[in-house]
Amino acid sequence: MKILSVNAGSSSLKFQLYEMPEEKVLISGLMERIGIENSFYTIKVNGEKIKKEVSLNNHEDAFKALVKELEENNVVDSLDDIKGIGHRVVQGGDYFDKSVVIDDEVLSKITELSSLAPLHNPAAVIGIKAAEEVFPNAVQTVVFDTAFHQTMPKENYLYALPYSWYTDYKVRRYGAHGTSHKYVAQRANEILGRTDTKLITCHIGNGASVSAVVNGKCVNTSMGLTPNAGLIMGTRCGDIDASIIPYVMEKTKMTPKQIDEVINKQSGLLALSKKSSDSRDIEEGISNGDENCILAQKMYVRRIVDYIAKYYVEMKGCDAICFTAGIGEKSVDTRRDIMKELEVLGVKLDAQKNNVRGKEALVSADDSKIACYVIPTDEELMIARDTYKLV
Repeated sequence: MKILSVNAGSSSLKFQLYEMPEEKVLISGLMERIGIENSFYTIKVNGEKIKKEVSLNNHEDAFKALVKELEENNVVDSLDDIKGIGHRVVQGGDYFDKSVVIDDEVLSKITELSSLAPLHNPAAVIGIKAAEEVFPNAVQTVVFDTAFHQTMPKENYLYALPYSWYTDYKVRRYGAHGTSHKYVAQRANEILGRTDTKLITCHIGNGASVSAVVNGKCVNTSMGLTPNAGLIMGTRCGDIDASIIPYVMEKTKMTPKQIDEVINKQSGLLALSKKSSDSRDIEEGISNGDENCILAQKMYVRRIVDYIAKYYVEMKGCDAICFTAGIGEKSVDTRRDIMKELEVLGVKLDAQKNNVRGKEALVSADDSKIACYVIPTDEELMIARDTYKLV
């Protein structure tokens, strides 16, 4: 059965077509600059990478370009070969604790939750509607980034704010990257050969979060009402004293929208390093003795270590720490710095094993009390698996 995994952004469309249940990738690609001048896409099919510049005025154009590639590369005989299309949606609120088939009510809820994910949910709705137009006979499903975190206990997802803010305005911790954390936790359990585990999964990329997972279920996560909570990220500040916001607004006369722009797009590694939001640039700066980059890395690592230690105590132990996403998978230095800070918990680094990028590997020493792994994430595969089950 052919299942298409889709991740629609406001001006992009990432896709991967699988033959299920074999989980064989038939074609994958990324459409970029949708609705913007100089749009293009890249695809990988039959082991070959192809880039094409083409006008993509909207997401429907992007899906039509995808159809053309499917047909010209003989990936499908007809569009009816694709039985299901799974869409990634960032915010499912507390309405959805699992993936579901899309109907009018589901689409309405996704739209309703757009205020909690203004950059992501509206784009997903556009992608869903475009897919329904182009693939009318396929079952459309949605996989929520927040669903995996719905198993958190109330004491971990509520804020110490007026309870009416929760009941009336849905103010609570939702988390994000749930599809990634779920995949990594499942894979870690496969590696360990058991499911009665205590895991700390670290999704460390430009956006970053840490989750505590007990027996395959999330019990806590670092992101909050929005993705701008928890860790220091590429351009997000992460945890701060909430009173900083009204204080700076009063001093500068900035609007809420301007403040939101600063804490989401002008903070984090970018602000600390005064150089870049990219971890690779930070590491280059460190090698050149740049004091700002050195400080940025120290603060970045410290925040990750703080959350790992917090979840270690909360779970009363830990079987494995898992690193994933761009920095987690590829930054040898960042993993080294984190693991050295965790020596008090019995973590021991194996420098030779840790010298790996983008590949699954055990990176801790054989006598480390907590096993540390690099596990490349695969959100598209998780979407395909859930969609296959629903179809």
